[in-house]
Amino acid sequence: CGLALIVLTLSIGAFLCYKGVGTFTTYNHSIAEFLFSADWAPSDSAEGGGSVGAAIFIFGSVITCALALAIATPFSLATAIFMTEISPELGKRFVQPAVEFPSVVYGWIGLTILVPLIKNIFNLRFGFSVLAAGIVLAVMIFPTITSLAADALRSIPKSYRAASYGLGATRWQTIAKVVVPAAITGLM
Repeated sequence: CGLALIVLTLSIGAFLCYKGVGTFTTYNHSIAEFLFSADWAPSDSAEGGGSVGAAIFIFGSVITCALALAIATPFSLATAIFMTEISPELGKRFVQPAVEFPSVVYGWIGLTILVPLIKNIFNLRFGFSVLAAGIVLAVMIFPTITSLAADALRSIPKSYRAASYGLGATRWQTIAKVVVPAAITGLM
């Protein structure tokens, strides 16, 4: 089954490349036009033509992802610290199951609640925006970042914490000056 999934994924990629390469070979569009032009008006005719600039889509995806990371990362790191350092028992019993809620539901909630809310708050004609997409994507990636950060923090030996407390550090000093710096490679 695993091999079939790999073959299926590679087949889809090959099919997309096979069908998409005609844009550059048959209709003589350049890769530079595709990557750096914001003009998207392909022609439906057999001769091709039009313009196929995807820069606006690429830029929008990068901005949306950056916004989502800027929103999700601090909350995810704070939640992971709470789950592992502040209240491990409460984190294991209540926070971990709440964090692992199916993220597909968030897309639907974003579409039905967040988009109209943004539309009304900012007096926009439509609520579909980079802000809405960034917030929904942030909520969707929150569980993954939180789980990975919690695993990285749990991997730090207890002896590091004990040594810090033995030197007179508080819990917050131990977290900020010992645990997080020791787990920084896993957090990154």
